[in-house]
Formats: sequence, structure tokens, C-alpha cells
Amino acid sequence: MHGIEDDIHTGETGRRTSRYRVSGMDCGSCAAKIETALRRVPGIEAVRVSVPAGTVTVAHEAGLAADAVVRPLAALGYGATPADPVEAGPVASCGGGCCDHGHEHGHDHGHDHVGEHTHTHSQGHPQGDEPWWRGRKARLTLAAGAALALATAFGMLVPATAPWAFPLALAVGLVPVTRRALAAARAGTPFSIETLMTIAAVGALVIGAVEEAATVLVLFLVGELLEGVAAGRARSSIRGLTALVPDTALLERDGAAPQTVPAAGLAVGSVILVRPGDRVAADGIVLSGASAVDESPVTGESLPKPKAAGDPLFAGTINAEGALRVRVTAAARDNTIARIVRLVEEAQESKAPTERLIDRFARFYTPGIVAVAALVAVVPPLAFGGGWAEWVYRALAVLLIGCPCALVISTPAAIAAGLSNGARRGLLLKGGAVLEALGRITAVAFDKTGTLTEGKPRITDLIPFQGNEADLLADATALEMGANHPLARAVLAETAVRGLAPAAADEVTALPGAGVRGRVGGGRSGERMMALLSPQAAGSVLTADQADRVAALAQDGKTVSVLLAGEAAVGLIALRDEPRSDARSGIEALERAGIRSLMLTGDNARTAQSVARALAVEPHAELLPQDKLRIVRDLQARGERVAKVGDGINDAPALAAADVGIAMGGGTDVALETADAAILHGRVGDVAAMVALSRRTMANIRQNIALALGLKAVFLVTTVFGVTGLWPAILADTGATVLVTANALRLLSARS
Repeated sequence: MHGIEDDIHTGETGRRTSRYRVSGMDCGSCAAKIETALRRVPGIEAVRVSVPAGTVTVAHEAGLAADAVVRPLAALGYGATPADPVEAGPVASCGGGCCDHGHEHGHDHGHDHVGEHTHTHSQGHPQGDEPWWRGRKARLTLAAGAALALATAFGMLVPATAPWAFPLALAVGLVPVTRRALAAARAGTPFSIETLMTIAAVGALVIGAVEEAATVLVLFLVGELLEGVAAGRARSSIRGLTALVPDTALLERDGAAPQTVPAAGLAVGSVILVRPGDRVAADGIVLSGASAVDESPVTGESLPKPKAAGDPLFAGTINAEGALRVRVTAAARDNTIARIVRLVEEAQESKAPTERLIDRFARFYTPGIVAVAALVAVVPPLAFGGGWAEWVYRALAVLLIGCPCALVISTPAAIAAGLSNGARRGLLLKGGAVLEALGRITAVAFDKTGTLTEGKPRITDLIPFQGNEADLLADATALEMGANHPLARAVLAETAVRGLAPAAADEVTALPGAGVRGRVGGGRSGERMMALLSPQAAGSVLTADQADRVAALAQDGKTVSVLLAGEAAVGLIALRDEPRSDARSGIEALERAGIRSLMLTGDNARTAQSVARALAVEPHAELLPQDKLRIVRDLQARGERVAKVGDGINDAPALAAADVGIAMGGGTDVALETADAAILHGRVGDVAAMVALSRRTMANIRQNIALALGLKAVFLVTTVFGVTGLWPAILADTGATVLVTANALRLLSARS
């Protein structure tokens, strides 16, 4: 698709791009109004609006005043600020404390031109939007709701006040909505959702249905407020991705002791120290040291990965064992986590803005109804000599029939009922657009670790070469007591299940990147020096037969450890992250629904093949986040509608790019908030349940639309021909509302 980036990088001089964060932009209707308004500004050549990220990116001529962008947005009721803050200067590996100052300077508030904000992709983001309850929409909704409540109370207690109480209550909400409608019309969107609501309210006011107009307007404002709350939470959580990278790092320079410096300022070539338990502060290469590093936040690898001199490290990963000296290879703005943030935002921007059903329909419905009402009012008197009073009366009835009460209330009612049904079953979906998209998916791409599997490796094989399984497990437990890595947890869990007493051990020493060694035994005569090592560390100690056993276990996707006594192997311990108990049945349920399943994982190919065979899914292994994103987009390019299911931030770009992103229970907050939906109970079968709920809800919405518009069409015809008048018109509207609301409520008790 031709977009802003194509415009920017054409090599032409004098062209700039600027990115703004927009407050109050919560739906596809907002995006359409903003894009239309900005495209009319002289000097702006391209506009890209991202509702999920809350940003607007414009390509424009150099020297365009910033006010040219801010002013039309302010007129529509939106705020705009530069999206990308100025970065802190790099912390070089120099002496003299060059990194001890300068972070509070260098942010120039005096930008005169939009172009000065270009290409500033920093690791961080500004603080989140203000709390929803302090926003303009919340204040307007509360004011309109309070006014309606007061008018109702006065009307019941003092009936004589009703003729002026309800018009005043209506005005509280209608005046701001009408102002927005006029601003949108001046900016090129004459038939916005605000226009629809204004015409409906004024039409109802003219024929005396003021109470109904005020109620519908309050419901409209509540819906807009809830949209803003959901959008704001998602944006804040996406910006929180950068919290995975620590704020500080231990910088080495000039042979002095490591000094704590801001991680955001680390320069390429700097040398940092990463202690056991620390998160890695920057992408880099190990200079010295050996350790096991938990890369699951980035790659999805289920077990810590050994690292030694020359091996790469990713920012945000966790050093588990030994200290590492690391040379930085990427600045903060270009590290792994920062790239993931950009991938998420770019994937979101590549989605076409999702418009609400009522707003899409209003493009034709509103002008059509207004035109019909105008024709009904003027044509018969002018062309056929009809009475003006009679035909104006019929025109007002047409306007009332055109009031979108049934549509405004019933469509959200169906969505709310479907969402409530799902929430009670642990299925969280973020709005009607997600419901619609889920019902149309043709492929589901699952993450492996923690999604199709339990995410907790357990022992699958105990193979003693001396003694028995209990002896092998007791000796291994003695060496692993007090450790907290996956192998140790699996060994201790298996010992507890079998009710075994571990052997005694002392002089236990961790061997970074290799395993553990210690003296095991009950008395001095029975003590032996033992070690629990990886097959690579065990090396030539293994006989040919033992090496073949290790290879066979590894071929099944299992991680193998070798227990040594002195220089002899006494047994093998194998573990694997096993599939969830319902994974196979969940995938079969998707097959019955006509949906195929794939597995995308950062784990090694042998492990992936083993799990794929057990579950009958198509495997793709050893993938980085950008690889998962590429596969999702390749599927979409072939016409597939893809749902991505994952539980870690390594899934965030693919979750954002997929037609529907689904976060599995137990996943990170990033996955939950980046995704369009979440499965809280961690059941693979719930993906098929979501699809069934989506299809049922969308069928209900189609029924509601047919009922509402069908009744309106019938009464429109009868009103034009004089068969029915204002009261039947009112009944047509309220009757349609009752019918479609009752139909929507059926979803509350529906099951898959």
C-alpha cells in the first residue's frame, strides 16, 4: 500500500514527516474526520491516522507551521502534541563523568515548524493520557445524564415544569454535539455521527418527543465515553513495553569500577556489566563470562540459553547465573525492545480504521432520510397543491422514523450482551469490531510455549545407567536444592510427586553455562563428586550408546541433562514442556469450524516438531518477533483472515498485525493489552468458543438491523401515503427498539 513512508523517502528535497499524539480520538469515525480535515490543509501531502496508537502522521512541505496541524484538530475537539520526545544524548565510554549531566537539557520547546519533529523514534513514550474521569467526554456525559435525571424528577414531582425541563436537559448534551457536527461539516464531513444525532434530536424536539431525544443522546455520549476508556488503557499498556528494559546499566570505562548510568544513553561500543539476576540493558555481544540467559521475553525459547564470549544478547532478557561483560551493539532507540514497540505501532497503523456500523450506514441513511423528509414537506404542496400543514406534519413524522433510536440502542445492546456472555466464561473481547472479525477468520497462528503447552517443563524420562530411577532423582535433587531454573524446578517437583528424600550434598558449585557440581552422599565413605551437566559439557565422558540415547531424546524435542559420578555417566534426565491437556481437542474444534491451525515458536525445531506431531498442527520454529510478523502478513497476502494467539511480548507485533490478536491467560500485560481479545482460563478450546460466540453475536446484530430498518421502512411508506401519523411513527421507533433489545438479550444465556 502506498503510504507516508513512500512519500517521505522519494528523495525529494523540502519534504518532512511529523507524528502527533492525538487525545480524544477513539473510533473509526474520529479517524475519518481527522484524515478528511487534514487532507484539506494546504501543504499537507499525505495523512496516516492510527486509532489504536492514538497518533496522526503527516507528510508535508518543509516550513509548514505547526498550527496548521493543531488548529483543525482543535476545531474538531481533539488535542495534538508531538508524539516523539527528544532523546537524551549518548553515554560514551569516555572518562571524566561525561554522562553525569545533560539529561534535563536539550528539549527545545520553541519549535516553529512541524518538520522539526521528524524521525524521532525514541525508546520511551510520553506519559499516558489524563484519567478518563477527568476528560472532556466524561464531564459532558455526566452533565447530560444529571440534567436528564433532574428533568425526569421535576417532571414527575412538578408536571408543569416538564415542557421546559426536558428541552433544557436536551440542550446540555445537544449543544456540544451540534458544535462538533458543524465543525466536521466545515472540515469536509457533513454527515458524521454527530450530524446524525443532531438531526435525530432536533427532529424529535420538533414533534414533541423531547424525553426520548434526551435519553438517546445520553446513551450516545455514554457509548463514546466507554470507547475512550478502552482506547486509553490499550495505548498506555503498549507504551509500557519499554519498561522491560532497565532504566540503568553498569558502565565500565578506563579500568575503573563499573558506574551506574542511564541505559537510554548507552552508546554503541560501550562495555557494560550484567550481573546474575539483572535484565540486559542493551543489545550487545558477550565479551567475557558464561551464563544462562532467559530469552523468553524476546524469542519465546522455553528454557534459558547458554551464553559465552561472542554470543549475542538481547535487551530485556534476564541473566540467570554468571556475570557477563557485554559490548553494546545498538543504541536504545534501536534495541530489540524498541524495535518491537515500533513493529507494534507500525502493524497497528497498517490496519484500515474500523468504523462503527451505525456510522458507516449513516453515510447514506442520514442524507437519505433528510432528503426524503424535505421532499415530503415541499413537493406535494408545490407540485400538486397539497396543504402545507399536512405535508410538513408528514415530513416531521418521517424525520422521527429516521431517528436512529433503535439502531443506536440495539446494536450496542447485542454487542454488550455478547461481551457479557464471553466475560462470564473468561473470554474478553475488545468491542464489536473484534466480534465481527473473529467470525470471519480462516487460520489461527498459535504460539507454543505457554499457549499450546503448559509453559512449565517437567521430567519425561529418567534413564539410570547405575542404580535405579529413585537413586538418579535423589542425587540430582541434592545438586539442585535451592536453585530456581527450569531444570531444578522440574527435578524438585518430580521428587515431591514421588515422595523421595533427596541425598545430602555440600560444596555445590554452579558451572555457568554448563550445569552444577557438588559432593553427594550420606557418610564420608559414601560421598562422591557428582555433576549434573548438559550433554555438550559432559563431552567425551558419554559412551557411543549413551550418546545415541541423548540424541534420541533430543530428537523428540526434550532437553537432556547428564548425571556424572566422577568421570562416569550414571544416568540421563530429560524434560520437556508438554502440550496442554485440551490442546488437541481445541484444535479439532477449530477444524470443525473450518479453521486451520499453525504453530509459530521461537523454540528449537526439534521441540517444535515434537509438539506439532502430537497436536497435528503446521509448525514454524526458531522465529524472532519479526519472523512471526512476516508469516502473519504472508498469510494475509494469500487471502487468509488470521487470528494470532500468544502470551508473551515476543508475540506483540504479530498480535497487532493479525486480523484478531488473542492473548492467552497467564501472559504478560503487554500481550493482553496489545491483543484484541484475551482468554483468561488458558484453554486452547476457548479460541473455538470465541469464534462461535462471534458468529452468534454477528447473526444477532444482522437480525437487529433487519428488524429496525424493516419496521422503519414499512412505516416510512405508510406515513408518506398518509396511512399513519406521528403516534404510529413513535410506536415504530420504540417498538423496533423493544424488539431488537429483546433479541439481543437472548445472547446472555447462549452457549457455544
